[in-house]
Amino acid sequence: MPDTIERLCKKYTNLTDEEIETIRKMEGSLQVMANLEDADFFIDCMTTNETTAIVVAEAKPQNVPSSYKKTAVGLLVEPHNEPAVTRTFKLGLPTKQMKAVTQENINVIQSVEPISHGDSIIGVLIKEKNASKHSERSTRIRFTDQSYAKLAKVLTRLDREGWWLAECIDEAVILVDMDGYISYRNKIAWKLYQKLGYTIDILGQSYSRVAVHGSDLEWFDQDANYSGIEVNTAGLNLTVKQISLKNNNVDFAVMIQDITQIRNNEKELILKSVAVKEMHHRVKNSLQTIASLLRLQGRRTKSQEAKEVLDESMNRILAIASIHELLAKEGVEQVNIRDVLEEIKNNTMRYFFKPTMNIVVEINGQGFQVDSEVSTSVALVVNELLHNSLQYAFNSKSNNKKITITIKQTEGQCHVSVEDNGIGFDINSIRENSLGLSIVFSIVKDKLKGTINVSSSEQGTCISFKFKNKITTIDNAM
Repeated sequence: MPDTIERLCKKYTNLTDEEIETIRKMEGSLQVMANLEDADFFIDCMTTNETTAIVVAEAKPQNVPSSYKKTAVGLLVEPHNEPAVTRTFKLGLPTKQMKAVTQENINVIQSVEPISHGDSIIGVLIKEKNASKHSERSTRIRFTDQSYAKLAKVLTRLDREGWWLAECIDEAVILVDMDGYISYRNKIAWKLYQKLGYTIDILGQSYSRVAVHGSDLEWFDQDANYSGIEVNTAGLNLTVKQISLKNNNVDFAVMIQDITQIRNNEKELILKSVAVKEMHHRVKNSLQTIASLLRLQGRRTKSQEAKEVLDESMNRILAIASIHELLAKEGVEQVNIRDVLEEIKNNTMRYFFKPTMNIVVEINGQGFQVDSEVSTSVALVVNELLHNSLQYAFNSKSNNKKITITIKQTEGQCHVSVEDNGIGFDINSIRENSLGLSIVFSIVKDKLKGTINVSSSEQGTCISFKFKNKITTIDNAM
């Protein structure tokens, strides 16, 4: 009874029995590739009308979610949805990183390699990754030692018609025979050695003479069958994986990855982090200096009204300084909003602290990341609201005095509220005469592009505001 590949090829294509057998042999390697690359893999063959292709084999990754809920085998591939497939069939050339739309209407990024039989292109090998996840490509080496060993063994079983598999791997692949000579290298390996200064093809040469880690192979653990090392040569950072095979006259396989850009990016991030820390540290020191000058001026003035104005200004400046202090510690342009509010709470409580003060201030909610501009705006708003509650919300008759700051984020929308159980106030009259509330309304509207709601009664006051957050990563730490 014919299998799926034979049945589909016989019905929809003009492939010969020999060509179908080539496709069938390649299908056996798809699952290994899917697991190694964390991607969906397919084999498509051109139909008899020579305008559309048909999916004859597939493999979904086992370690990450597939882009497909259903099987794609047996479905037709339209040229306008998957132009990379059409291009490779027409030109016989690989197509890298091209956008496509799946049969389930999902946007993906495709890389397509031609499958040859003699001088004919009999099919294409397709690697697909979800387009939304493609930009979050990880720089870590995802292959396990066992995965490398499995892939290397697959390579030793391929005949010359099947070297397409090694050309689909984004690493240099070298096979060394039992006599120590290079019996195979893929195109990436040859390009890598050209970057290292080689002008003669390494194919057929003694591996010990061209090994990027030098002629000393003692680092290779024969007993473990697998060894890895990172080397720096000719200005390149390379990871070298060596897998013992002892199969089909192949002694071992070598896989080399150029991680120079990764290491350069790491250095740039470190330098940027140091520069950001220094910048925020200097801003914090400057703001604290200004606050100290205002404090000195306040001590010298004889006007109580002027002293209160100077103290309020100093408090606002210190609120901003506290944000830069947090950013200086992190060395990034993002900060957890809960850390910001904890800092504001502590600074404000120190400012208002009196032995007779008996007010509980709580912060409820899950922390989330915001950028430095948003954190500064939120800090100023909460600082004003907390300042007002501590100063005006309670009188001598108030019991169980409590102020609650609540934060939450839902689908990128941030909600912050400051609520007390004080005596309340007349919203209209206070807003007209309060500089603090004027600052609050202005910041929420102009800086945060958000909305604010105020409610107050004899049972207390609640002022809440919401705004959109460009950063949607939630920190689960409470």
